[in-house]
Amino acid sequence: MYEKEIVINGAPVKCWPLCASQKLHYFTMLFSPPQVLNIGTGLYVKDDVDFGVLKQAVYKAYERFDSMRLRFVKDPDNEQNVYQYVVPFEDRDIEFRDFSKWREEAAHEEMCRWTAVPFEPFGKPLNRVVLVKLPGGYNGLYLNVNHMTMDSSSIIGFDRCVLEFYCSMKYGTDAPAPMQSFIKQLEKDLAYDDNSPAKQKDEKFWMERISQSEPIFTGFTGPEYLMTTRRELNDPELRSAMMPYADPSAAISVYNLEKEPSMRLIKFCELYNVPMASLLAMGLRTVLSKFNGDEKDVSIINCIARRGTISEKYSGGSRIHFFPLRTILDPELTFIEGIRAIQAEQNKLYRHANYDPIAMRMAQDKQWNVPQGACYESISLTYQPLTLNQTKELPDIPYKSHWYTNGVASHALYLTVMHRPEDNGLGFNFEYKKALVSKEEMDYFYYYLCRVLFRGIEDETRTIGQILEMI
Repeated sequence: MYEKEIVINGAPVKCWPLCASQKLHYFTMLFSPPQVLNIGTGLYVKDDVDFGVLKQAVYKAYERFDSMRLRFVKDPDNEQNVYQYVVPFEDRDIEFRDFSKWREEAAHEEMCRWTAVPFEPFGKPLNRVVLVKLPGGYNGLYLNVNHMTMDSSSIIGFDRCVLEFYCSMKYGTDAPAPMQSFIKQLEKDLAYDDNSPAKQKDEKFWMERISQSEPIFTGFTGPEYLMTTRRELNDPELRSAMMPYADPSAAISVYNLEKEPSMRLIKFCELYNVPMASLLAMGLRTVLSKFNGDEKDVSIINCIARRGTISEKYSGGSRIHFFPLRTILDPELTFIEGIRAIQAEQNKLYRHANYDPIAMRMAQDKQWNVPQGACYESISLTYQPLTLNQTKELPDIPYKSHWYTNGVASHALYLTVMHRPEDNGLGFNFEYKKALVSKEEMDYFYYYLCRVLFRGIEDETRTIGQILEMI
């Protein structure tokens, strides 16, 4: 119903349209440097790795993940449309690089340079795997993938699959469970997009939500972008703001919260039965409120993985959708009451997260006559709870992971919070456009984020207003 046969290399091939999350990434690529979709990661274990066995483990995982074998092709009948197809398993050569004599920092800088090299978008592989030997006894693999084919959940799943296959062949542990089919999940998404009752229900939710009232922009350094946009457009009541066009060159600032304070945040969430994602969102929106004159109405971009079902969780691919998380919190609310209000809002987003975020944004812009290029959110948030510590029956081998910048960014400021593999502590990864954000401003923002979080969890009955005064 959705597939189309396209002649590729002289033979007809079954192809499928892009789903909504892929279209979002594709449009991003059209208006940004193409490497903006590259995701570079490294997985390294402190062990005398048998690289011959590791190479076979990569091949086995590559065969399991059909989304790792995706290719894209333009529709010959309309080049504005892009289709995708899956190639059969192929044992492409896997490179090996020995950095054991390098400084580790220099080795990671080299892999950042790899990550900045864009993939050929049509008809070519959209990932690169390199077996790596690092200094200090750590060995493993570097992986670079195009975001249209994989997201962070998929990457962690692929790494876990490689590691479990390696340990199965090397130590006799169980092989990983079979994956779900990306194509079958894609067909479900395409059926949803075909004006299904579920889509109609979600559309009704978003249109009602959009029409209730207009949000207001809250900047991560204060209200200057909003004030500037109001002056430039001669509209003192304008509630959206334009971030100035900037060089997309990006940097990543990583702040590793020590194990003990990380455990305090984790235990707080367990004690009060609230998600870490809600606690983090509470921290972010409170900082934005503080920086914008104690504004009660705060919006951030909430990145939603859409991995609720078994088929979604284990199908690989790219399923991230970006939706605004808007909260209007009275300063008399307590810290824990604010978190529960955010949790309730997030649950609403999760229930309606299959809707096309581009369609939602276009409807919102039309509803409130938003100037072209303006927005209400200055920061995006992803919380990634998955770690390789969830891998079953693995030997007790120390390991570490690394995320590499591709050198450019489409968001002004994008925060990803992940657990460190070595101690489960929290790592705060801020990717930002260097033309818009300085390293000092990142340090300042992170400092205030931690102040909010720890002033809140040490006494959950403190009001939002009291915390704003304390920080």
